[in-house]
Amino acid sequence: MKEVHLFYAPNLEIHPALSEDDAAHAVRVLRMKEGDRLWVTDGQGHFFEGTASPGGSGKHPECYVNIKSSTAWQRPWPSDIHLGVAPTKNIDRMEWMLEKATEVGVDGFHFLCCANSERRVVKADRLEKIAVSAMKQSHKALKPVVEDMADFREFIARPFAGDKFIAHCYAQSDIDESEKCFLFDAVRRDVPTLVLVGPEGDFTIDEVRAAHAAGFRSVTLGESRLRTETAALMAVAYTHLKKTARTPL
Repeated sequence: MKEVHLFYAPNLEIHPALSEDDAAHAVRVLRMKEGDRLWVTDGQGHFFEGTASPGGSGKHPECYVNIKSSTAWQRPWPSDIHLGVAPTKNIDRMEWMLEKATEVGVDGFHFLCCANSERRVVKADRLEKIAVSAMKQSHKALKPVVEDMADFREFIARPFAGDKFIAHCYAQSDIDESEKCFLFDAVRRDVPTLVLVGPEGDFTIDEVRAAHAAGFRSVTLGESRLRTETAALMAVAYTHLKKTARTPL
């Protein structure tokens, strides 16, 4: 089966042209000509079918889109999935996680600066490009939000209309009297979900207590001890699976 290319064009209905990177790919790599069919998403929940109208110079190609029809994308998961994670020192591991989580399905990435963080700066623009590429690769029409670094305590104080969880390795008896539950069991299908995953050295116990005070619940991701990027991806996968299961799990 011939590969079907999905292109990205934010605000397509206002400015009917492919993004700079996608225009270069369409014109230079795929050698699209006037009238060739295009399949495009605006990253805001819509697919568009149209035809190409290449332009610009050789070094700066452009590709305008003559829109023929549009379709609203039906997101498979019924409520939002957001991930807050402290990025690793090796940013390649975060980029891999972001790519795979986007392919699975997620609405937002929020990077946290914690007491034990090894990395305190991320290049949000590069991560945004990876999210766009993964969105197109997995044929989705919704680009996840990619936020820059935020201080942990400032982030947990933000309002969030849904269930808030913090995954950590402490025994629950170190925090309070209640039992730490498995994330998969705690996720509710129709309620937005935010899960926090800490740095390689985990959250500090004071950070966990602060999160509890801000309305977060402690959860476990299983019996295995996981690296940050693995834990983050598992958090997204568990949440996505619970929300998209055809029968109650």
